[in-house]
Amino acid sequence: MPCQNVSAMFVASQPVFIGSEIYRHSSYGRMHPLAIPRVSTCIDLCRALGWLPDAVYCDSPQATPQQLARFHDPAYIAAVQSAERTQSVSEAARRRFGLGAEGNPVFPEVFRRPATAAGGSILAARLLLEGAAGIVFNPAGGTHHGQPARASGFCYFNDPVLAILTLLDGGLSRVLYLDIDAHHGDGVQDAFHDDPRVLTVSVHEAGRWPMNRPAGPGRAAPGSASDRAGGMARNIPVPRDFHDAEMDYVREAALLTLAERFEPEAVVLQCGSDALAEDPMSRLTLSNGALWRVVAAAAAMSPRLLCLGGGGYNPWAVARCWTGVWATLNGWTAPNELAGEAEAVLRALSWRHSWGRCPPDHWCTTLADPPRQGTLREEVRESVRLAVAP
Repeated sequence: MPCQNVSAMFVASQPVFIGSEIYRHSSYGRMHPLAIPRVSTCIDLCRALGWLPDAVYCDSPQATPQQLARFHDPAYIAAVQSAERTQSVSEAARRRFGLGAEGNPVFPEVFRRPATAAGGSILAARLLLEGAAGIVFNPAGGTHHGQPARASGFCYFNDPVLAILTLLDGGLSRVLYLDIDAHHGDGVQDAFHDDPRVLTVSVHEAGRWPMNRPAGPGRAAPGSASDRAGGMARNIPVPRDFHDAEMDYVREAALLTLAERFEPEAVVLQCGSDALAEDPMSRLTLSNGALWRVVAAAAAMSPRLLCLGGGGYNPWAVARCWTGVWATLNGWTAPNELAGEAEAVLRALSWRHSWGRCPPDHWCTTLADPPRQGTLREEVRESVRLAVAP
């Protein structure tokens, strides 16, 4: 469904799902971690379960260069467009903009794909501002590493920043950004490091991203528990093998506490699934249920919630997780078993990683992971203590 007259299209009591067919056949390249289908599989699985009627689905528009320039350097935007048009970058552009380097390849849709994700998040913010929806899910969003004039960490345009700027431009004065991806939400923190209207909170694996970024004069190491940027940031680095009981503690003791203090008018939640135990890009061990409980809590924090995707590099894990996110946003309970068309969607997946050669049966027959509990460690308590301290 195209979204033209957005304010009249949806019922505010129903969450809206923003997607696009561009993700079905677009890939960063055969050997890249993002060679896998993610958004398209989530859409197919939601539809197979009867959870995604046309009435709540919206085709994402592509952000225009003018919209992208609200945050990004016009010269950088033009360079990404040129890279798509010519399928090449000069050595000067590679060095200046990070295109075709450091995990940010040139591929056939290198402008259109991230511009579509950004357009979806901008549209989501408009829907929230206009009261056309109270909850919007854009699983293609969450590209939280993008810099104003540089691709970074697989991210070309920073759609969370563009969505937050849209909310601020629309008159909101308190936006809470929550990031539970396994990697530090550095691009969003940097964008709003001293803006009192935006509180950024990132829960991430300690020492994972950006691992080699210098702290700078008078500043704590980026993403560390003592890193508050210009004052409007809270970081909760967590140790290896971070599990459900610890995420539940972080949710209750830190995320809810900070939200109650800040009293947000809108929450933007980056819900990357790479902190799950089955993901190869982190050493964390969460079940998808732990993430779903954060989603449910975020929905109760504010009258407006934009839920985004983010990281996720196991096609079965990310599809099951984000499908459960959509169920959570609607107040639905995940079925105990998947069968029929839903199971077929998952069994049709393939993955070049060694873990994908013989996937366990439950990756195709269940939605919810078994809980992954453990002992609450002092490192987690200390990160939370520092985050909630005045």
